[in-house]
Amino acid sequence: MLSYQHLFHAGNLADVQKHALLAAMLDYLIQKDKPLTYIETHAGRGLYDLGSEEALKTGEAEAGIAIAEGWFAKDHPYRQRLNEVRASYGPMAYPGSPLIAALSLRDQDTIHLAELHPQEHQHLRHALNPWSAHIYQKDGFELALAITPPTPRRGMMLIDPSYEVKADYDAIPKHIANINRKWNVGIIALWYPLLVGGPHGPMLKALQAQFPEGLRSEVRFPPAREGHRMEGSGMFIVNPPYGLAEEAARIEAKFKAL
Repeated sequence: MLSYQHLFHAGNLADVQKHALLAAMLDYLIQKDKPLTYIETHAGRGLYDLGSEEALKTGEAEAGIAIAEGWFAKDHPYRQRLNEVRASYGPMAYPGSPLIAALSLRDQDTIHLAELHPQEHQHLRHALNPWSAHIYQKDGFELALAITPPTPRRGMMLIDPSYEVKADYDAIPKHIANINRKWNVGIIALWYPLLVGGPHGPMLKALQAQFPEGLRSEVRFPPAREGHRMEGSGMFIVNPPYGLAEEAARIEAKFKAL
């Protein structure tokens, strides 16, 4: 349960979809001069070195952000976060979702991050040290239920588990339903992998039945290497912000042209 480390996969094409949509949602939320809350249930380390041995071993960033960065205009919030991180941490630095959130949000906003893996949690604390984020070494779903509805009530949650535990697929619709029941105004964004065999299918069917107005966006791409089971990436978003469907469609079109 604690073996997954995203450094091997940082900057891959799944990250491109997830982080571009995250940056777009945060950019939408900060347009209104009202404080908001950002919650993440499986935060990872926040900052990644794409020149590390782990990242170079898989080559996923080379087949990911290195190819896809040009899909985004220089004023796109995702591209802006990439440039800010490189300016501060070097040309091979890549932001995880907690750092994208920290750089996007304002002093009046509140950040809650959960990361159970001891090493990842330690890295996360170091990466987010310049910001006053609340960081927890505990199960992300437990945290989500404990702090919702948050103060401020306006805001969003990113749920991005590793899916190493196959029971996650069955449990996630129940978790999201419980969170939404407590926090019906919150944007809840779930990332999931598209794996050979389609284990996400029943989960998505349950979510779409519970949230017929939710936004489902999926992209497909070649496996990172022979035998790799992931052949795409998906996001399901409860209470999607205005304009996100159009942004998701634009990103989907870029993937189709790969």
